Amino acid sequence: MRVFVAGASGAIGRPLVTELIRQGHQVTGISRRASSLDHLGKLGATIVEVDVFDAAAVEQAVRESQAEAVIDELTSLPATPAEIGNALAGDRKVRIEGGGNLRRAAQAAGVQRYLQQASGFFLKATSGLATEADRLAIDAGGNVAFSATSYKELEERLFSTSQPAGTALRYGFFYGPGTWYHREGAAADQVRKGEFPIIGEGSGVWSFVHVEDAAAATVAALTAEPGTYNVVDSDPLPVSHWLPQFCRWVGAPPPPHLSLEDALAIAGPEAVYYGTKICGAANEKARKVLNFRPRRLEWLV
Repeated sequence: MRVFVAGASGAIGRPLVTELIRQGHQVTGISRRASSLDHLGKLGATIVEVDVFDAAAVEQAVRESQAEAVIDELTSLPATPAEIGNALAGDRKVRIEGGGNLRRAAQAAGVQRYLQQASGFFLKATSGLATEADRLAIDAGGNVAFSATSYKELEERLFSTSQPAGTALRYGFFYGPGTWYHREGAAADQVRKGEFPIIGEGSGVWSFVHVEDAAAATVAALTAEPGTYNVVDSDPLPVSHWLPQFCRWVGAPPPPHLSLEDALAIAGPEAVYYGTKICGAANEKARKVLNFRPRRLEWLV
């Protein structure tokens, strides 16, 4: 299949292009800086330097690729989670405006399938783990609501028309090479500095996914039934469980503890949400339809 990947230089983009090529697909990848994808070009991908805010250039790139499927992995995230608050407006602009140009280009070029990066951690479960039927936590407040609302708009746009057929991939927190959650990643630096505390009882449940597992599920979704899939691991765990083990895994001291009151005063409501209110997601649909078999979290003992 001829596949067009936007955001090919990102944490998921690189392993995704690699997996697509490994499985025999013909890939065109775009980035703001083509030089950042030289290694993917050596694997056989066609690399195009495109500004996603230039609608005409995006449409030209999609048409010239003769893509049968477009995968939207556009993001603009910072090098460290500590800077996420300042990056959210720019990230939204890339996803909503740049992604809008990409979506319209795909429609104009007659692309058959459109896969959209979505969120598997800003969900609001009705009970237990969140399923694909559960909604995004747009009422969570602050930056969490800001991000959840952006993802809600992306999903609504994706399913607003029948062509191209849309698939929303609700990824968990990425971990693995090139991500924040890796031995050389920014989150590892945070815990080594004691900057990632357990808040209250640490009851917030996180769903992770290894970027290579996420890439494999994305490739499988190209030919699967369109719709929404939670692409998350099978080990959704509360912060009180996974964070101490992550600290040991990266050679950091045990995480400090903060009360809810102190966390609100020092880190704000977003930190309290991540530490105590976030809910995990169930992956049964992806396991059944995409034959998704995520690895166990690397740092669990």
